[in-house]
Amino acid sequence: MEYISTSALANELDIKSADLFDKLKTLGWIERKNDKWVLTEFGKQKGGQTRNNPNFGEFVVWPENISLYGVEQTDKPKLLNATAIGKHFDISSQRLNLILSEFGWIEKDVAGWKITKLGKTVGGRQFEHETSGGSYVLWPDNILQNKSLVGVFNITATEKEAPKQVSTTPQQQTQTPLATSNNFREKFEAKHRTKDGHFVRSKAEVIIDNTLYDYGLVHAYEKKVPIDEELYTDFYLPNGKVYIEFWGMENDPKYLERKKIKLEIYKKYDLKLIELDESDISNLDDHLPKKLLKYGIKVY
Repeated sequence: MEYISTSALANELDIKSADLFDKLKTLGWIERKNDKWVLTEFGKQKGGQTRNNPNFGEFVVWPENISLYGVEQTDKPKLLNATAIGKHFDISSQRLNLILSEFGWIEKDVAGWKITKLGKTVGGRQFEHETSGGSYVLWPDNILQNKSLVGVFNITATEKEAPKQVSTTPQQQTQTPLATSNNFREKFEAKHRTKDGHFVRSKAEVIIDNTLYDYGLVHAYEKKVPIDEELYTDFYLPNGKVYIEFWGMENDPKYLERKKIKLEIYKKYDLKLIELDESDISNLDDHLPKKLLKYGIKVY
């Protein structure tokens, strides 16, 4: 069981630390002695424990799932750690964190994991261990129905007790921002084979894919971006979490509208994006390495 400090518990409950200390004192769980908060016998019965830090001395910790009548917000979702989420999907917390890192929801910190801007959009909240000082992230319980996460394990959201989806009318469906995206993928079949066995939709994409292969960069083609919007990126580099888009139909109004929407989404989530067009393809070895280096990926 994970234990967190009183200050961290206050942060999780979204209340002021001083208010929580006063509440625990009123409940008789802690008391003030020699200008320090100490655990009472009643507090111990409620699950409280004492920890000691070489720098800060003795302090009180609580089970992260402790219930405080009248303190917690009833409409506030329960927060889950990587261990609990991993148990739900039958994987280790280490493997779960690697998946979340690939999504770009968290990134490695000096000690532990820290939340990213993209991770905050799905409800992640960062905390700090009082003893080690290491950082960790907790997630709202609705993360268990997140489409991107559930999709990794090839399990439908309904099988994991997902909430009912709101149906849409045909007219509403045509108004979906990236509705033209699927039409584009159907119109241009992925029939061009690359060196690493990918099938892509244009000769320009063959050149890009082959170049990434020659550089020794692991990459995915047409990977779904782990966000609420239905967005597929042309190429994705796990090393650096970089997305690559090739814009090849600059004279098509519908294509340009689709491009505009995609760029707005990339900007909204602060994703690392490399843009390529026809002028880059003819001298890709000159242009792509410079663009990759911008994100710390060196190929020469």
